[in-house]
Order: sequence, then C-alpha cells, then structure tokens
Amino acid sequence: MATPVLEIIDLKKTYKRGWRAKPVHALKGVSFKIEPGVITGFLGANGAGKTTTIKCLLELSLKDSGRIFYFGHEGLTNEAKSKIGFLPERPYFYDYLTGREFLRFYGKISNRLKASDLDQRVSDLLKRVGLAHAGDRQLRSYSKGMLQRVGIAQALIHRPEFIILDEPQTGLDPDGRFEVREIIRETASEGTAVFFSSHLLPDAEQLCDDLVIYKQGEMIYNGATSKLLQQAESGFQLTFGTQQVAEAKTLQELNAKIDEIRKQGAEIREIKPKRLSLEEIFINMGFDAKPDNAQRAVDTRAGANR
Repeated sequence: MATPVLEIIDLKKTYKRGWRAKPVHALKGVSFKIEPGVITGFLGANGAGKTTTIKCLLELSLKDSGRIFYFGHEGLTNEAKSKIGFLPERPYFYDYLTGREFLRFYGKISNRLKASDLDQRVSDLLKRVGLAHAGDRQLRSYSKGMLQRVGIAQALIHRPEFIILDEPQTGLDPDGRFEVREIIRETASEGTAVFFSSHLLPDAEQLCDDLVIYKQGEMIYNGATSKLLQQAESGFQLTFGTQQVAEAKTLQELNAKIDEIRKQGAEIREIKPKRLSLEEIFINMGFDAKPDNAQRAVDTRAGANR
C-alpha cells in the first residue's frame, strides 16, 4: 500500500484574542490522510477551521498539539517542502512581470529544476493552463480566471507530489471553473495528490475522489465522495416510452415496475438512482456536528424528500 502524502493525527489549535477573551478552539483534534494521486475536497462553512488547518500544515501558524506526517516522515522538512505546491486563497502577484517571467522566477527558487529545463517547463505549463497566448503579457492585464490559472501553474512548476489549493475556483465564471477542474483532473492523473478547499459543492461533487468535511473545528465526514452520495440514495427513477417517468423506492419495486412497463410494450430509456446532491447533504450535516451522526443526517434529509 502506498505511503500517504499527508497524515494528520489529533491536530489541535486554539486562538486567544485579548487578555480576558475566552480561547477559540479552531481545531479540536482532527485526523485524516491523503493518498497519492487522489483528489480530496476540503469542505466546511466559514470559520470551520479549513484555513487554520492549511496554515498549520505549512507552518504559517503553529499547532498546539498533534502530529503531521509528509510522505511517511514527521514534520515539514526541507525535503517535504520541495515536494509540495501551494496556491493560497488570496495570492499576491508581481503584476509588472509577464506570465512567463512569473513562472520562471518561481521555478528558479524551487531548486528542483535544472536551468536548462526551466524554459521548456514554463512553456509547457503555460500551454497546459491555456495561457500560451498570454505568456508574454504583464500579469496586470490578466483577468481573474487567468490569474487563477497562472497561480496553479506556479504551484506546479517544480513537479510537486502534493498540491494544496485554497479556494482555487472562487470568483471564476463557469468557463473558468471548468478549466480549473480539468487542470486538477490532469494533475491527479499524473500521480500528484490534490487537496483543495472549496465552497462550490457542485464542483466538489464532480471532481473529488475523497472528502474531508469540517464543522466548528471538528471533522464530521472523512471518506469517499461516492460513499457519502450512495448513503443519500432514496430509490430509483425510470424514464420510458415518450419521456414518461416512474419512481420506485426499493429494488423489488423497481423490478416490478420494469416488468409492468415491458408488458405494456414500452421501451425503457433510462434507470437512475434518486439521491440528494452533495450540497443538500452538506447543508443537512451542518445541523449536527458529531462525526458518528453523519449517516443520521443523511437519512433524515433523504426521508424528508420522499
């Protein structure tokens, strides 16, 4: 079994604002793993602890307690840093640089690329993120979507094995979101683990293999996206004849309806499970922060929609 690119064990972080203020428990002992080549979505409402977790991972904020392992070794060593790419939620761009100059700068400071390979790597990445036509334009002329794409290219310049993206699709139009999704898919297909936070749940549903979901500093779900969605299935929908629709709550009822439709001589065009969207599941899970009650939250919502 492959070694996880990241493993967090019982991570805790507390903030205290002012001398008399009560401490704020931002992280209350969270634990999870991220595997190579897997796209993991990091979900939670504002204030749930996502940004604090990312800051602790990158030692931009010091944890109170807990253990963090990268590639099987504890701590953010220089070797681990060299294998990680990062795009913050609000990146700073040297807007007087061109896209090509910007990527060349980060390629040089990464120390993982030979000087003879750098220019080709920059050209390849500009093409990959759809900016080959704009590589020699200053960043101040880039749109929001273009800046997001060149930011992702910056995070990929040194061929990392693990990439962290904080809200990479925020503020993008549908075309921009689609382009970023495709870049993330392609990156993961090459074996790079992708860990990204997002409030765009439909995008996370389409993109993520695994999910880590927080509420108020606690983890309320960690596992496969498909498993969570399957738990919310509430029957089947059949389309037959001239776009007629029938529903069945159980597999037994489904088979009976299929037999009935066939006896009528109608053609069955589609059978698909009825289930809640990730957004509906997430909203309902938000009412109950206890990890072992995530399934109950799904069941409650599914029952309400029957």
